[in-house]
Amino acid sequence: MSRRQVFGSLCAMVFLVNLARIVFAPLVVPLEAEFGVTASTLGIITGLTWFGSAIPRFPVGYLLTKISRETMVLVSGGILVGASLFTALAPSFSVALAGQTLTLSPVGSLMIGAFSLGTASGAYFLSANPLLSQLFPERVGRVMGVHGAASQFAAVLAAPIVVAVLAFADWRTTFYLLAAVSAVATLVTFLVGRETESADRTPDRDIVGAARTQWRLIVTGIAFVALTGLVWNGVFNFYVKYLIEAKSLSDPAANTLLTVLFAAGIPAFVVGGDLVERLPKVPFIIGISTTFALSLLALSATSGFLALAAVSVVVGFVIHTLFPAADTYMLSSTPDHQRASTYAVFSGTMMLPQAFGSVVFGALLDTGIAWDPLVAGAAGVVLVAMGVLFALYQAGLLPEQARRAEQSPAPTCTTEPSDD
Repeated sequence: MSRRQVFGSLCAMVFLVNLARIVFAPLVVPLEAEFGVTASTLGIITGLTWFGSAIPRFPVGYLLTKISRETMVLVSGGILVGASLFTALAPSFSVALAGQTLTLSPVGSLMIGAFSLGTASGAYFLSANPLLSQLFPERVGRVMGVHGAASQFAAVLAAPIVVAVLAFADWRTTFYLLAAVSAVATLVTFLVGRETESADRTPDRDIVGAARTQWRLIVTGIAFVALTGLVWNGVFNFYVKYLIEAKSLSDPAANTLLTVLFAAGIPAFVVGGDLVERLPKVPFIIGISTTFALSLLALSATSGFLALAAVSVVVGFVIHTLFPAADTYMLSSTPDHQRASTYAVFSGTMMLPQAFGSVVFGALLDTGIAWDPLVAGAAGVVLVAMGVLFALYQAGLLPEQARRAEQSPAPTCTTEPSDD
């Protein structure tokens, strides 16, 4: 099997793991109607997918010092199948705990399912991204961009898939379908990977040592994406609700603009991955977050379907250039023998504040704050943070790459996804 086939199977897997993280956003309204939950509870449910994606990354990073990245990709597929089935069932059951009987409601089961779906995505990204950077070392930005675009198709199709399913069945069917397709994709990935020479040859066995050596790079990467990601998480998880309640759009129109928001990210992943290879990485990434904040200010002041559609394109395009740029900054800057461990520490840490995005937005909404001031205020916080980071960059305090003393010779493989 060629590396191109491995790349293709990973693109299928990333579509599914990202769909699992995104699918709760278009399900917010049906879940609210069925269970009668508050905005805070909805924020917790959607946020748990991101907590699930963040919290296991440290133990997964440690496991990757013991097992191959290919094996962990398959494990993530198995978790995805099981979590999808559990979420579809959303059972109510009782367990004995410390002599007490604890009853778990369907909403509690949804929370467990959301966390588990996030766990599958966290395990996948932590193993697949360093694997791809090693398979294609001279085009890390392009590979991260194309791989990210594949994941973004899931975000684009999430709302249409949910709408189509709800036209014929209930919300549970969405997760049954996700489980079935994930099982097939995991099997295909196993068959392809079994016949492919492993690319995981570089010893990366000291996650603590990598963190100590590359801490400045890790802290800088976290500063670039954590706050911006928190705001983005809160915005997109409540986007449909925001447009209905603050912009007076209908449910179908709001779901359409959610699709537009994510569709703009497909070319953005490729563009972001290409540009970060050609431009100074640090100012480019700061510029992305600054532009994102300005686009949110425009969103808060906009009304009317066509105007909102135009702003949604800008917001979606800009924010989705950030993710391949940040991944490329970390993966292309780090030596082979510390790449996976450095990325594990960065990825696990920066995901935690992002996971609070929908929780924070939901809690603020329950206090009575209006939508537009909330979005504008969040944008203002991001602008201030980016101003501070730019000042630090001008002072020479933000690294462009890993410590040179720790770098090892680059791999000689020059294969690109399209050349196999």
